[in-house]
Amino acid sequence: MSQSDLESSMRKSVEATQRNFNTIRTGRANSSLLDRISVEYYGAETPLKSLATLSTPDSQTIQIQPFDISALALIEKAIAMSELGFTPNNDGKVIRINVPPLTEERRKEFCKLASKYAEEGKVALRNLRRDAIDKIKKQEKEGEFSEDQSRDAQDSVQKTLDKFIAEVEQHLATKEADILKV
Repeated sequence: MSQSDLESSMRKSVEATQRNFNTIRTGRANSSLLDRISVEYYGAETPLKSLATLSTPDSQTIQIQPFDISALALIEKAIAMSELGFTPNNDGKVIRINVPPLTEERRKEFCKLASKYAEEGKVALRNLRRDAIDKIKKQEKEGEFSEDQSRDAQDSVQKTLDKFIAEVEQHLATKEADILKV
């Protein structure tokens, strides 16, 4: 695994962690909160984004305008059944979700969830490091690398890992600040 391949893989892991962070509620409405909701539409699980336009008319409201009005009730049911704790309001044409301010207890829960997502991201990064180092050691064993080259390559992999873990930590700190901001 070349250094650029490793960095590319690690970048993807960081981006996946960032996407996970985006699904965590903060004090204001954000359409990405609904990214993980899928609706059973004509017998198939369909992402909500594919069925409707999501918008945030103000900081406390998410508005969902389905492309097909017949999907309105299905979308409403999927949102109500999700673990987000939202109560959708259906007016016959659009669904509005009022995003209530978070209680201190919920803020702490969401901080724990963000920490969990960050840890999952770091584990994924460490797994990539392990794979890269195993490959380097294998190449050393086969005689492609000298011992010094192997050590230098392993140090380079570790430095790359440290850089990306610091990035995940930075994203976590930013997300926690967003969550805790009243």
